[in-house]
Amino acid sequence: MSDIPPEPIPPAGYLSRKALPIKRNDAEILTREDVQYDFLRYVFLDETAVFTPQTPASASRITFRELYVNALFHSNKCSKVLKDKMLETPEFGVELAKISLLTNVGRINTTMAFFPEMKTALRTYHPVPSLQKTDGNAQDAPRIKNCLKAALLPSEFKSIPPSTPEEILEKRRAGQRPPTSIVNLIFVLSNHAVPLANVHFDGTVNFLDLFLPKALASPDRAKAFLWMIYHYLESDEPPNPFDAPNSRPTPGKAPYMRPLTHMELLRENVDTPEELEWGKRMSAQRNIFLQKLVTAMESEKKSKPAAPHFVTVAPQSLSTPDTPRTRSTRRHPEPSKENGPFMYYVPGEDPSMINKSDSPIPPPLSPDSVAEMEEQRMLSIPTPVLANIPYFPELRFDGRSFLQHAWRSIHTSDALVESDEESVDGGDMRIDYSQRLSLISAIRGRPPTPEESTQIFQRSYPGRPKTFTRWQPVESWD
Repeated sequence: MSDIPPEPIPPAGYLSRKALPIKRNDAEILTREDVQYDFLRYVFLDETAVFTPQTPASASRITFRELYVNALFHSNKCSKVLKDKMLETPEFGVELAKISLLTNVGRINTTMAFFPEMKTALRTYHPVPSLQKTDGNAQDAPRIKNCLKAALLPSEFKSIPPSTPEEILEKRRAGQRPPTSIVNLIFVLSNHAVPLANVHFDGTVNFLDLFLPKALASPDRAKAFLWMIYHYLESDEPPNPFDAPNSRPTPGKAPYMRPLTHMELLRENVDTPEELEWGKRMSAQRNIFLQKLVTAMESEKKSKPAAPHFVTVAPQSLSTPDTPRTRSTRRHPEPSKENGPFMYYVPGEDPSMINKSDSPIPPPLSPDSVAEMEEQRMLSIPTPVLANIPYFPELRFDGRSFLQHAWRSIHTSDALVESDEESVDGGDMRIDYSQRLSLISAIRGRPPTPEESTQIFQRSYPGRPKTFTRWQPVESWD
């Protein structure tokens, strides 16, 4: 059977930034095809040392692998733990560089993480078997991207890095080498992939297509990628060390990329059985972690105290048949069925008492019950404390205690009634004021205001007179 030719490559510009990132569900494996493993392998295995070091290095010229790994290592956002791991295991540094390169171009977006204990709901966990062979990659895409953004040249921390391909070429032609960091260059080439499609390619592919599952040979794509890096960082004059061998280079054009047949495409980026097995184990480990996390969250919710709430209870009328109807009670009648019953506030429960009693919530206490409880509490106070509290048996309100009178006042008084009409409440407010003055006088040992500082004034109102007291200022209030 003859090989079936691959589908034609759509023109450049078809790719939107929303379609570029890899889309997978939580705990789903990123396969070799997803990350284009063969393309990354050819890029980082290339031993052509033609790049100027951007950080202190042992040689005057280094490979792309050394250039990119050193840029990550010297980033201000690269943690000490990560640096120690890169020094201890160089293979880990290369694996991290491959994932970082995919993040650099936007193939891996900031919603992905690569360790199963990730808790935030804003990201999804994904094992990457082909790039996690050195004790895993305990990082997530947001941290990797922060590390990339801080991987700048020393001169770029004090100024704005170039943001267009033309600016990079101008700096390099002006003698600045390297004109920008390798990380920033890849950011710029990714953002200007479509305009550069006709500049460096034939218009059917662009820079981002090199990282996507395409019917193009992986070695050729790796050469085209390295050719563009050298073109902007080192020199745009031929020859370019990454030109296609045995072919006449075209000025300004990346080397030719050979299309693959369908059978050739199936032979690229093939996951090994060991990688698939490891990915399944990590996915299962992720599911176990999520189950434990959900169980812990449910247990925490059950152990929390109940939130404060309101309980509907029909209010008890405080008036008796002998109590006259005051203006306040006329203005505020008992709640009707339309207005609904009264809502009583109930604080949250003690966690230690939850599920220990099924008794219903008791109804609110009456004023008499509250007064009785207060009296019992006062009797339980030690005698030395009570000795310092003056007792006034005359402080009674028509047989009511202070607490009973306060309870009656808040239910029968109208806060909006005019002060000139306080006499309509049956004298309760007048008694309240006089008892307050008596209590203050007893505590201070003398009247609160000297008698000579008060004057009685007569004021006439239409239809009725009104007598009131005005307090005059005194020189001292000891």
